[in-house]
Amino acid sequence: MDVAVAITELKTRAASRPIQAMLALCLILGGALVPARASIAPSPWPAPYGTPVVDSVTVTPTWDMTWLADHLAGRSGRMRARMVLPSDALFDHLSALVPMDAAARQPGIRALPGGNSLITLVPFDWKRGTKIEGYRVGNWPYERRVPRSAAYANPTGFILVTEENQYTWLSEHFCLRDFLTHDQTAVWPKALVLREELIDKLELVIADLTAHGYTVGRMRVLSGFRHPRYNALLAGALGAVSDSRHQYGDAADVIIDNDGDGSMDDLNGDGRVDVRDARVILAAVERVETLHPELTGGVGLYRGQACGPFAHVDARGHRARWGA
Repeated sequence: MDVAVAITELKTRAASRPIQAMLALCLILGGALVPARASIAPSPWPAPYGTPVVDSVTVTPTWDMTWLADHLAGRSGRMRARMVLPSDALFDHLSALVPMDAAARQPGIRALPGGNSLITLVPFDWKRGTKIEGYRVGNWPYERRVPRSAAYANPTGFILVTEENQYTWLSEHFCLRDFLTHDQTAVWPKALVLREELIDKLELVIADLTAHGYTVGRMRVLSGFRHPRYNALLAGALGAVSDSRHQYGDAADVIIDNDGDGSMDDLNGDGRVDVRDARVILAAVERVETLHPELTGGVGLYRGQACGPFAHVDARGHRARWGA
């Protein structure tokens, strides 16, 4: 475990556009499946977002190309990666355009031209006991019983993050490493649960802050994914909830840290750093959720200690507010 980080944490996703459609098709079909250890470089080209639910009989190549173009960048326009299961319909849609060999369905990172990626997840049922590929994750809150709602069902799958691919870009501002659990530092690969909706929402928050005159060079993720084993540690020390959204890959505790000192910046410019700076993030989330109600979720404000004030932001699917 990274003790320093752990101590800090304890204290604290057309036909009317033929050119774009052709580009999207080239991006998808021009890629090659690369091992999970491949490093993906940053690029201004983002990756597809969302999965179409359409009767495959009615899907035509033109429809696929238009859909891929329309969803290339996500809601924020800043997405660079797409996460899918081996069984996802996306593979079936693409196979209607070009034959896809069996390797394309294996977990890993499918490199696309321009430095983007299609990340194929390890299905949840590949989990053995409390481990994924030797990485200890524990058991999810409702893994052995009926969840209290669909939002708390077991995650669909994991990203296997290696030392080499941990800097794969997911969006303009975030890479895989940003969301890793802060433990088992010597164990690779690490299992990561992450939802595109969270990343897209954070990018929208950054864009909103910028549009309202705030400088956002860096949004730092203090705590992203927390597997159940690690979450239990925090629950014992700080009283974190046992069914925390962090375990489902749609929550992150964040600060704006332009100067890189590890703590929240003075966002409101009043000469001090306190919870009122975290409220600036809350206001941005409120505006984003008004424009994108499908990304509605929770916001919690914390006074913090080592890192100062911070904001919890999630995309749980219903509105929740708490904290200072």
